[in-house]
Amino acid sequence: MHIDAHQHFWTYNPIDFDWITDDMANIRRDFLPADLEPVLKENGIDGCVSVQAEQTESENEWLLAHASENPFIKGVVGWVDLRAKGVEERLAYYSQVPAIKGFRHILQAEPDRAFMLQPDFKRGISLLKKYNFTYDILINSDQLGYSAELVKAFPNQKFVVDHIAKPNIRAGELENWAKQIRKIALFDNVSCKVSGMVTEASLTDWKKNDFTPYLDVVSEAFGPKRLLYGSDWPVCLAAASYEQVMTIVTDYFSVAEQELIFGMNAVKFYNL
Repeated sequence: MHIDAHQHFWTYNPIDFDWITDDMANIRRDFLPADLEPVLKENGIDGCVSVQAEQTESENEWLLAHASENPFIKGVVGWVDLRAKGVEERLAYYSQVPAIKGFRHILQAEPDRAFMLQPDFKRGISLLKKYNFTYDILINSDQLGYSAELVKAFPNQKFVVDHIAKPNIRAGELENWAKQIRKIALFDNVSCKVSGMVTEASLTDWKKNDFTPYLDVVSEAFGPKRLLYGSDWPVCLAAASYEQVMTIVTDYFSVAEQELIFGMNAVKFYNL
């Protein structure tokens, strides 16, 4: 089974999606399962993991409704307020919903770059393993050090770093990012999504070899058993087609590695 481990759906409005800047204007519209399903089929992908784009529980219910109607959506990464006093009650509720595989917070947008180390947030993280939930770490590269502290504190919790931690590829950020990504990769409870790269490069002028140094680092740091392919569709469409995004990954990894990165790793990580 070939899996796209990271994509989004949304009904667009300019307030909730103010992060979609003018240079990404082509994705200022709705993106729904009917838009994605034929694209996955064309590219030999059997299913996907749908990831929250808004930090509300109503978003969870909306994604779950889509998953119930579209069997190609194999799992949902939702959102709960991990800092809330009643978070365990919410986790117990979602543990009865098989499609919910884990949770994510948009840490990259928090003014406190060490937000993930706040005691109430860590208390929420500490409860995830009890209910067999994963956690997606969405950060910018400047937060990798703090994130390494987080994962070190919870060695039995499954974590995955989204979008290779978003190095600024267009500016050539490599050395410090590489040093930090290697540190977090030392923790064997951490995987990494090979995703989100094209939108960190020059949107209109990227070249496939722009990504090679970054793929070299994550390939060596995590190995093929801890990497998951994600398209980041439809965000990726601001810079590339689905096929182009996929080809960056397939052209780099061997066929044997692709079997893991495009399938078995996601199935195992998210219990699909």
